[in-house]
Amino acid sequence: MNWQSGRKLTRNLKRKLDDSQHARDGHEDLDPASLKEHEEATKVKNIDRIEMGRYEVDTWYYSPFPQEFRNCEKLFFCEFCLKFMRSKMTLKRHQKKCELRHPPGSEIYRNNNLSVFEVDGHKDKVYCQNICFLAKLFLDHKTLYYDVDPFLFYIVCESDDRGCHVVGYFSKEKKSQDEYNLACILTLPPYQRKGYGKFMIAFSYELSKIENKPGTPERPLSDLGYISYRSYWTRVLLDVIARDGLSLSIKHLSEVTAIKIDDVIATLQSLKFLRYWKGQYVLNVSMKAIEEHLKNPSNRYDVDIDPEKIKWKPHQ
Repeated sequence: MNWQSGRKLTRNLKRKLDDSQHARDGHEDLDPASLKEHEEATKVKNIDRIEMGRYEVDTWYYSPFPQEFRNCEKLFFCEFCLKFMRSKMTLKRHQKKCELRHPPGSEIYRNNNLSVFEVDGHKDKVYCQNICFLAKLFLDHKTLYYDVDPFLFYIVCESDDRGCHVVGYFSKEKKSQDEYNLACILTLPPYQRKGYGKFMIAFSYELSKIENKPGTPERPLSDLGYISYRSYWTRVLLDVIARDGLSLSIKHLSEVTAIKIDDVIATLQSLKFLRYWKGQYVLNVSMKAIEEHLKNPSNRYDVDIDPEKIKWKPHQ
């Protein structure tokens, strides 16, 4: 069946087709062998290193920067507006003019030196495209670079007397038919292993709680992404059970945690804490087993986030 015959074009598929079209731009006359060679070339990283703020970082993957910035040994990023340049001299000239000291958009969370800014992909398109180009240098399967309009970007920053420095971000579709509350997530390499990934996962669910709408991350998840989410779901669900008792329904657990019902069921089934009885799922575990699981240091999922400090309202 072809697309014209009425087959639904999902957003994921549309993105793949759009990215495929961008990959072919300027190469329409290539024969299949040459096109395959071109596609193989884009699998190899094209920027060796980047400099951003006080960090110089080796890149990991290919990113489809505009042609004049490709195949550079090093790119220089303004750490505030995320504009990228080929030389240190150009960066220094830019820094004298750049007035931005934090991401555009609204600051929706601040706790000590940690802030989260919400940036609209439609209103601040260039900034959001730039963070996507930057992110692709460290994400193997990321496909969103051009079409940022349908997304909101949540930029996590550490602040000091110089400004707010980007440590990572996650994006979220403005209107998701699949109840996705997170589309893409990245902690920049200098800030990894400091709990920011956990913070962003937890933050995405705090937004879902404010929306009063259970959410789930966009699929497919990477292996590491799945492990991170399963760890979060496990800790949050068992904390609620330990607090509220064993008579809770799956629906109640979903409503309290904003975790989608399918994820609640899958998580509790993996722990063997659930059974199917008289047409519905019920908890099949002792409180002692819950407490023992929560005591295990390997099952901890500590996140320093204060929901009371989130200043955000759902978008209509």
